Amino acid sequence: MQKLKSNMPNMVCVLTVVAVLCGGILAYIYDLTDAPRKAAAENALNAGIEQVMGGKCTVADKKEVKRTVDGKQLTYIIYPTDKGTAVQSTDPNGFGGNLTVLVGFNEAGDILGYTILETAETPGLGAKADTWFQSAENGGTNPKASIIGKNPETANLKVSKDGGDIDAITASTITSRSFLRAVQQAYNTYKENK
Repeated sequence: MQKLKSNMPNMVCVLTVVAVLCGGILAYIYDLTDAPRKAAAENALNAGIEQVMGGKCTVADKKEVKRTVDGKQLTYIIYPTDKGTAVQSTDPNGFGGNLTVLVGFNEAGDILGYTILETAETPGLGAKADTWFQSAENGGTNPKASIIGKNPETANLKVSKDGGDIDAITASTITSRSFLRAVQQAYNTYKENK
């Protein structure tokens, strides 16, 4: 077989063939892994709902709600259950970007639990939000930071630096503010759609 000449048309042709083949392989692999990725995300969400609601529960049909907060259009997802309501909320102002939480509320509006679904916060600092605001039974170490059992209607869910009732994560005030805003917005969405 004769070697191709090294000229512009031949180089463009070879590069195009390689790009099309690589794109096709990537598309095939993406399609092949699409169902397992969706199933894993669904399982993680179901586990998160059970965690924030305090155990096994039956989830009714979810409801998506669009709200404008600080001039930004945000989507909240409400998961009614037989034990209360779980609300997925995102605050786009975390130190590393979006901070998405799932918060469980009982009928009175008290926080049953929370889990962090998405975060890009600094490991060892802002990433501590997954346990920092928990009760002692759930791994929390600071009672003044726990939001479990509090009702956002009556509790001042702001960091103590801003006049609130909650201790911020040490050296992670921006993450703490973002987390508490996401929880408060989850409650506001829950209350408006109760």
